[in-house]
Amino acid sequence: MSTILLIEQTLNGLQFGVMLFLMAAGLTLIFGVMGLINLAHGSLYMVGAFAAAGVAAWTGSFLLALAASLIAAALAGVIVEMLVIRRLYDRDHLDQVLATFALILIFSEGTRWVFGSFPLFLDTPDWLSGTVMLPFGIEYSRYRLAIILVGLAVAAGLFWMIARTRIGIRIRAGENDREMIGALGVNISRLYTLVFALGAALAGFAGALIGAIQTVQVGMGEPVLILAFVVIVIGGIGSIKGAFIGAILVGLTDTLGRFLLPVLFGLVMEPSAATTVGASLASMAIYILMAGVLLFRPQGLFGARAT
Repeated sequence: MSTILLIEQTLNGLQFGVMLFLMAAGLTLIFGVMGLINLAHGSLYMVGAFAAAGVAAWTGSFLLALAASLIAAALAGVIVEMLVIRRLYDRDHLDQVLATFALILIFSEGTRWVFGSFPLFLDTPDWLSGTVMLPFGIEYSRYRLAIILVGLAVAAGLFWMIARTRIGIRIRAGENDREMIGALGVNISRLYTLVFALGAALAGFAGALIGAIQTVQVGMGEPVLILAFVVIVIGGIGSIKGAFIGAILVGLTDTLGRFLLPVLFGLVMEPSAATTVGASLASMAIYILMAGVLLFRPQGLFGARAT
């Protein structure tokens, strides 16, 4: 097994983890501040990807496509929050699940009606195509490296906003005691709409970034949504730090598991059997990780301990 190949797979896991963080950060903010289970978060990821693909095909500009993904997903989030989600805050979690599941169907059929049933493709711009030479002779995809750097920059900006800005103080206060900040004059409805739009924009941005690696198609957000839920369970509900650490752990576990487990089983088994067993265990690795974390810390790595 080549060391360079192992490092490349580690970078791929980091890139996957950063993308999952963009998805999970919005999800954990929405659940932490609003107490809302939003199954339609994956649909906002899909909206961002389709908006980026459509604008890129129309203008030929990748940067405009990224901006369109942010705007379209945030706008969709604001509309959904004002028309549907606002009526669910005081309802049972089962009502929230049913309503947001209905939104998945609405978004899927609406996207199919606007863009058609065939997958779209978002081309990587020339200035992000090809490979870049890293230290120790590692040749790596320029675009995947850009995703890692942009994702880390967004994470740093999000940490700064939550910790250092007035809106961040209100978001953190809303997680702890929404009645109190409402009594102090904070417009709760406006805060909720802002948080939902921020979470939607992050999901849409993640969809646009990954759209240049895989095809943009209806239903692409649901598998990522499942992984995002795994991330926030591992990291702790409501914790941005937990979402980041959990996303990196899931990304590395999934990518390195698919790479290393077949190789390790190949040392003691026939190659064909090793590939089958290793691939099966690799697909279960992130859930084994989640179970292990919950066994020792039921609230997640950085979640608040229940009182």
